[in-house]
Amino acid sequence: MPSLGPYLSGLRRERGLSIEEMVRVTRVASGYLEALEREDFGALPAPAFTKGYIRAYCQVVGVPPEEALRRYVEGAGLPIPAVPGAGGLPASRTADNSGRGRETILISFVLLVGFGLALFVVTLFLQSGRPDGKARRAEAPASPVELRPLPAAGTAPVVPPPGVATPLSALAVATTAPGPAASAPRGAETAPAPSPETRPATDASHPPADGAALAPLQLGAVTSPYRLVVRTSEVTWLRVRTDDGRATEETIPAGEVREWVSNRPFVLSVGNAGGITLELNGRTLPPLGGRGAVVRRLVLPPAEP
Repeated sequence: MPSLGPYLSGLRRERGLSIEEMVRVTRVASGYLEALEREDFGALPAPAFTKGYIRAYCQVVGVPPEEALRRYVEGAGLPIPAVPGAGGLPASRTADNSGRGRETILISFVLLVGFGLALFVVTLFLQSGRPDGKARRAEAPASPVELRPLPAAGTAPVVPPPGVATPLSALAVATTAPGPAASAPRGAETAPAPSPETRPATDASHPPADGAALAPLQLGAVTSPYRLVVRTSEVTWLRVRTDDGRATEETIPAGEVREWVSNRPFVLSVGNAGGITLELNGRTLPPLGGRGAVVRRLVLPPAEP
């Protein structure tokens, strides 16, 4: 069996390759390649580099490098490694690798458990800081607002049909709070005011069920486009319709600001009149009503009388 030098040179000649071509492909100096073929191990660098040259040489001629490496170890008198393990590694190195593998698995498991605990703690913290859904609902008013249109002097009140918007200038607020009784003809009977226990409660965060009215306002001349600004001091349900027919409906939390611009009057419905402040073209409007007062289909600005 030929040694390393004849073995390598024979493979190169069989492929018809010259030393110059081997140098160009392997990027190894010609002196080292010639020293390999002459088996001049003294002219070669450290064994680690020489083995790399042998692998590059075998890759160019198209043969596995194990045979050439074995002949190099035998020819150079290098120590033969111990009996390899299952992966071609020494038994001691195989044991080290298996120990490192177990250590890596253990570390990964500990990290995974720690990450899961951290995620659980963060989730618990976020859920504990979230307010209860019931607390977001506005407090029910003690007394509802009874809304009637202003009648003309000496005439009976006229109630508009359902679904018809009532101008702001034609509305007034009549509450059930105690106050001086209006004069009535002699002999006329007045119905007793309902007690607080029998009055229905309203929810400012939901759409109103009934229409409402307000005291007439004198805004003077207001020109279009109209700019409406709503500021909330309490949670309030609000619905605003603009000139293009689109309606915005939402429950606005306290401390929020909303703004709309329209070329035609706005139509508003409010679930908590005492919880909002209105501005029309920079003018602050009077309060719409008390806390929990319901206003439905309010026209802003009001129609001219």
